[in-house]
Amino acid sequence: MKKMIMTLAIAVSTLGVFAGEEIVSSKVLDAFKKEFTTAKGVEWEAGDNYYRATFTYNDKYVFAFYNYDGELLGLTRYISSVDLPLNLQMNLKKDYADYWISDLFEVAKQESTSYYLTL
Repeated sequence: MKKMIMTLAIAVSTLGVFAGEEIVSSKVLDAFKKEFTTAKGVEWEAGDNYYRATFTYNDKYVFAFYNYDGELLGLTRYISSVDLPLNLQMNLKKDYADYWISDLFEVAKQESTSYYLTL
């Protein structure tokens, strides 16, 4: 009886250790490893219908979003204004020369790339 109670106590206490860790499907992990072979510091988080990987790639912080089948939904990364396409840089200088950009990030999907900024 003591052994059974002790075993149960150990089992319950180890559940708490793994409760915070995200379990990512092998499909998603394989797709990620194939796409981002040199990614460093990868951390995973699960959403309602997706997984989000946070990592560094080519010295940039990147967020990759995958569905449960391992399909890449999109990427986001923080960028500086010099990383914008030239026409957007020129428009920013012309229309918002008196403003300071506090945040700027790129959202890339298979069909398009968008840029979001906070002034």
